[in-house]
Amino acid sequence: MIDKKNKQKACCIPEPRAQELANRPKYIEAGVRPLNLVKIDAGEFTMGADHAPHPEDGETPSRKVSLDAFSISPYSITNQQFKEFVECSGYQSDAHRQGGSYVFDPQNRAVGYRLPHAPWWCLIQGAHWNNPLGDGASAPPNHPVVHVSHHDALAYCHWSGTRLPTEAQWELAARGGLHGKPFPWGEELTENGEHRCNVWQGEFPFHNSMEDGFSGTAPVDSYKPNGYGIYNMVGNIWEWCADRFSRLHSPKPVTNPKGPLSGKRFVLKGGSFLCHASYCERYRTSSRTANIATATAMNIGFRVVR
Repeated sequence: MIDKKNKQKACCIPEPRAQELANRPKYIEAGVRPLNLVKIDAGEFTMGADHAPHPEDGETPSRKVSLDAFSISPYSITNQQFKEFVECSGYQSDAHRQGGSYVFDPQNRAVGYRLPHAPWWCLIQGAHWNNPLGDGASAPPNHPVVHVSHHDALAYCHWSGTRLPTEAQWELAARGGLHGKPFPWGEELTENGEHRCNVWQGEFPFHNSMEDGFSGTAPVDSYKPNGYGIYNMVGNIWEWCADRFSRLHSPKPVTNPKGPLSGKRFVLKGGSFLCHASYCERYRTSSRTANIATATAMNIGFRVVR
């Protein structure tokens, strides 16, 4: 049974107890690695929403935003891509250095610290990007890399000659050319009974009917792309953005917004395979949440822009 009092806190992403970590590699060789990116033309769009299920998320109000042209990855960064980065750079992820990461475990099969307000999240020793369940099974190459902190994502960006998208860039790309629609494909979560993204079906957190075909992450090219040819911008995994988090937005038109200059938490967009209408509903183009830079879990990853 869901604790309704704390359902917002229990959304999808656990916030770690650990303080930000020291002793990261001070230098990773930078370069421009080849990536097949999708060009998004300069233009104006309506960001955010006028009504949202969780006012504390800061989705509102809707506002006009103008952006310069940019290019974005059509897919979340995969385990194979992150493996190449690790092998080339010798980088060790935050989850490796912390000794573990949060894994979704509602059946209490694993032993570890559990979040009081969301006991289905268990801090499992040894869980990291290439051991996503903490059980020794390697991560599928074509699935999105997870257990990735904001620091890890920035390190990959430095190595690959890319950067994280701003929240505005992410949201414009997610909308796929549609205006005022909650999903990259239109008004309804399913179109004519067809699933278009990987989210939870059934009774959260104990029964997932897997009507969309997946119980965990899905391959990055699953489902149909949006109008820009971009895949899985909602559902599957939460994706880090460059912006620090704020609930306050100017209702006036802005150009190339980059979020506040200070703050300990960063924006994540898109929802994940754990989002469900009964408690979260953060699988819309305007949905957002936040976490600290060292946060890692089995539903946190990223994509890049250049």
